[in-house]
Amino acid sequence: MEEKKKDSGFVVKDKRLFGEDAEPRPQDETPASAEEKKEKPAEKPKETPQQEADYPPITFANFVLSLSTSALYHFGDFPDPEGGKTEKNLPAVKQTIDILDMLHIKTKGNLDENESQLIEGVLYELKMRFVKEKG
Repeated sequence: MEEKKKDSGFVVKDKRLFGEDAEPRPQDETPASAEEKKEKPAEKPKETPQQEADYPPITFANFVLSLSTSALYHFGDFPDPEGGKTEKNLPAVKQTIDILDMLHIKTKGNLDENESQLIEGVLYELKMRFVKEKG
């Protein structure tokens, strides 16, 4: 590669792939590969099989049950992992119920029988509990 020094202290490197005669220039490293090396994010350590086994598979039913568990936590059924005390948060419960309701409406006609019964049952139970806790 050609290098030119100027009085200002800058080094100018010609990184064009082709010379003036349209012939490919010999390159130590292509500019694209140089950028890839600079911008390559640090790799995460790979999860061990035990870490992968700790989480249930991602299914619609597990997602609905996860949201349901979140609502139960906000009802105060489970203690805070850090403080150990239970706390009611009815606005968070209402938001979770609204999310499940929206999910039920948007997935209508696309669920199998079990998934449909699950989301309807969870919604019914959470709404009844919300009315009881609110009243």
